[in-house]
Amino acid sequence: MKQIKRNTYLEQLIRKRENGLIKVVTGIRRCGKSYLLDPIFKNYLLKTGVPKDHIIKIELDKITNKKFHRNPLAFDEYIRSFLKDKKNYYLILDEIQLVEEFELVLTGLLYEKNVDIYVTGSNSKFLSSDVMTELRGRGDQIHINPLSFREFYAATGGDKYEGFAEYLHYGGMPLNLSMSTDREKSEYLKQLFDYTYIKDIVERNKIKRADILDSIIHILASSVGSLTNPQKIHDTFKSKGEKELSLNTVNSYLDAVEDAFIVKKVLRYDVKGRKYINTPQKYYFADLGLRNAKLNFRQQEENHLMENVLYNELIIRGYNVDIGVVEIRQNNKRLQTEVDFVCNAGNERYYIQSALNIATPEKTEQESRPLMHIADNFKKIIVVKDVIKPWRTENGISVVGLLDFLLNENILTTL
Repeated sequence: MKQIKRNTYLEQLIRKRENGLIKVVTGIRRCGKSYLLDPIFKNYLLKTGVPKDHIIKIELDKITNKKFHRNPLAFDEYIRSFLKDKKNYYLILDEIQLVEEFELVLTGLLYEKNVDIYVTGSNSKFLSSDVMTELRGRGDQIHINPLSFREFYAATGGDKYEGFAEYLHYGGMPLNLSMSTDREKSEYLKQLFDYTYIKDIVERNKIKRADILDSIIHILASSVGSLTNPQKIHDTFKSKGEKELSLNTVNSYLDAVEDAFIVKKVLRYDVKGRKYINTPQKYYFADLGLRNAKLNFRQQEENHLMENVLYNELIIRGYNVDIGVVEIRQNNKRLQTEVDFVCNAGNERYYIQSALNIATPEKTEQESRPLMHIADNFKKIIVVKDVIKPWRTENGISVVGLLDFLLNENILTTL
């Protein structure tokens, strides 16, 4: 296996370098946060001429640093002992959450104008998105995702179609790439979910019904690409005899799973009315391997997995993504049709449909219909799983193959 490159996130770190804020690398556990800072970012600093002794890395999960866990003042003094001159220092702190009152240590170091701070953490506190609130507006978040297919394929090589089948099944958790057998990969993902993610969520949120939490995650895994909402999930539990379970509890458990970056809730957006529709929504998993492991690698519906892969890719590329709702008239009736993804970034907007194929004129018309009823001039695209050359329909809608879309990060601007 080649070295894994995370250029998207390295470029973010480079842009945020020496901006006077604490760079907080967040993301689901085991997605490569520490690896991004060392060796990737550390090697970049060395190549740009930063002296080795001006890069301070402290790994707080080492036994030699345990003495700082309950003594933030001693930890602060230890860090300051490395500052020998007025040149810029780069401070990389791994597993910072192990230090009590670490927020005070970090914000205090901001007063040192020549200290640039980068931190990661891996327990429930740092899994949570509200870590930025803990730093009172003095943090700058870099959110890292599991490997995209482009990153995965760059590291593994070989036949790209076989590689994509592997990626669709086992996902992009970096450590999985070092495992040689299917059994190793599947067991790793199952254990990661059950003994790391679930445990963290339960501890952080003081969840009393871990069995309900686990069932909710299972429901979300089964309904990837399908519309759902808390009320529907609550009704499912009630039908199975959970009479005491409240809707508020279901809502809070869903929020906890999303807050831990395991899933992302995607809202529906009325394209013509330019407003959000509160319910129902869709949920997509940060990593398909984790989703599949939760279902014991059953329920491998290609269309739903493809949707999840596309959603993750668009998020990695920096787009805000909604589900589009387009109302059309047919046979004197109003019908709501769906555009899988409405993608926005600054002045850019793209409407994207996900389809396994459009092998017949009828299928092409079906997938094109919602796009054709959108009046603006932003690009409209259908992504298909088939191996094809990009082409355009007679209505001006671009059609592109899935692997071309995933492997070419600039394809939206070239279609």
